[in-house]
Amino acid sequence: MGLNIVVGMLADLDESELDESELDDAEQDDLAGELCADFAAIGRVLAAAGLPAWSEPDAAAVEAAEFDMYGYGGLHTLRRLAVHLAESGELPPPAPVEAAAEDPLLKDVYSRGPRYGVEVDEGTRLIGSEREADGAYDHLVHHSDCEGFYVPVDFAPVLCTNEITGGWVGSSQRLLEECRRIAARLGLPDDLDPWGDEVSAAVEADAEGAEGWRRYGVESFTCLQVIAAARHSIVTGAAIVFC
Repeated sequence: MGLNIVVGMLADLDESELDESELDDAEQDDLAGELCADFAAIGRVLAAAGLPAWSEPDAAAVEAAEFDMYGYGGLHTLRRLAVHLAESGELPPPAPVEAAAEDPLLKDVYSRGPRYGVEVDEGTRLIGSEREADGAYDHLVHHSDCEGFYVPVDFAPVLCTNEITGGWVGSSQRLLEECRRIAARLGLPDDLDPWGDEVSAAVEADAEGAEGWRRYGVESFTCLQVIAAARHSIVTGAAIVFC
């Protein structure tokens, strides 16, 4: 089972278009109920953190979109680039997809936590500061790789809470900005078709013989998919759901 990200998941459920889904009506209703509970909790967490209000738009008003990923490993490859850029300002050499999650710097950044965040439990606890987070990629990196949400509200601190599936809530606007910064460093046009021949060839190519963004084929594909999801979230007002 691989990572998938969905924008407008309630609409997706309404249309019974979950990829390869065999959910019956009762199961779909249960999943929709769980999502609505998470969305309501996100609203409470935003309020507790002193951030602008948000609610998931009515399913009938949203065009749902799914963004297939290159598994969990693809996301880790992109995060690996992010933490190296934040630490040294330089892209690391290409590495196999299966090795990305074991990158020592990435593991260290995971263990350190975000440079700027708000932990919401029975009260709120501030982590770091916006100044400390300058140049970091907190919204991309500090988020579950299999669950969790991004909402189209522009806020700087990542939110951590036990009230929500996945534990993390990020900003779609900040996620977009962070991924566009990575794309710029790669020299990757951020409007490139992730399913086009050029990107597909880079994903399959030997990185040692490639140049520019083509050295980072999986990272580039993943970056383009996340950019597309963030843009769709901002346009529709719907959350990005990791599942």
